[in-house]
Amino acid sequence: MTAPPDDCLARNEWICGAYLSSRREILWDAALQHLQLTALAVLIALALAVPLALASRRRRWAAGPVLGLTTILYTIPSLAMFSLLLPVYGLSAALVVTGLVLYSLTLLVRNILAGLRAVPEETRQAARGMGYGPLRLLLAVELPLALPAAMAGLRIATVSAVSLVTVGAIVGYGGLGNLIYSGMNTYFKAQVLTASVLCVVIAVGADLLLLGAQRLLTPWTRRGSES
Repeated sequence: MTAPPDDCLARNEWICGAYLSSRREILWDAALQHLQLTALAVLIALALAVPLALASRRRRWAAGPVLGLTTILYTIPSLAMFSLLLPVYGLSAALVVTGLVLYSLTLLVRNILAGLRAVPEETRQAARGMGYGPLRLLLAVELPLALPAAMAGLRIATVSAVSLVTVGAIVGYGGLGNLIYSGMNTYFKAQVLTASVLCVVIAVGADLLLLGAQRLLTPWTRRGSES
């Protein structure tokens, strides 16, 4: 018996509205897990990257080891990274988050450090001459001026994390990657395409959101580009 002509699921088509309507909750849960894993990993990586970059800026001897170690971590293939973490975290969401944190550190530390190094020394001297102490100098002068470079690193790290979350499907915590992986195993076209498109939407949406935040936080760069 042949499938009805309007049954795109039975015909296993790539684009199928019936898949969206019948699997809405499954797609929502997968997308939510994807967002949670990405956000948690990037926030933890940012919390670690800022002090590492500051230490590398203040103690020049530390910059080489910090950048070298984070770069080595970034070169490890994702499957190998998750396999190395498996004995410690087991088949858990913590394994995926930890792997994403280690990957994000390279991008964040390098960009934050580059931003701090780009702050003109005369600007620091002028702030000290106005009575700024080390903490006030950091918070009011150095970090704001380093923000454009730091935000550029944050945007790249976030988009990369959205992509790498899908690899977590090998341990059952891959967000939309779970649907892509299972869809490829069964050659379920609509599921593979829909989950893949949603990954792209999340990545583009996150990048645009961070770009908007960057423009709000650094109005002086916007004025400079408009003049």
